[in-house]
Amino acid sequence: MSEAAFALDPRLEADTHHVAALPLCELRLMDDARYPWLILVPRRAGLVEIADLAEAGQALLWREANRSAAALRSVAPCDKLNLGALGNIVRQLHLHVVARMQGDHAWPGPVWGSGAAVPYDAGALAARLAALRQALAA
Repeated sequence: MSEAAFALDPRLEADTHHVAALPLCELRLMDDARYPWLILVPRRAGLVEIADLAEAGQALLWREANRSAAALRSVAPCDKLNLGALGNIVRQLHLHVVARMQGDHAWPGPVWGSGAAVPYDAGALAARLAALRQALAA
């Protein structure tokens, strides 16, 4: 399971934007302006479940999830952070970090399958990416 063999699932590539390369994960922003939504994808080939990572990798994944969640909360204050690793459609291991607000489009249900995504416009996307990168660097 080397980084050299890693390839991002085409659906994740199409539905997200690059935010940062963390030590373990590719951090991506979901292209749905209705929800501040990050996705962490460990850059290791063949991973499907968190349990597929060695213990040290699991610990690093959770550290990166916490760091990403803190950055997300700093740029998109929220009532609740949802974390999930479903993988029912995209089997490649990835962890969702979604900032939720009471009254958002899907509240109180899950964001998955709740209507059609609303892509960011170019200005909002650039601003969100810059804010996230600045928060991660802090």
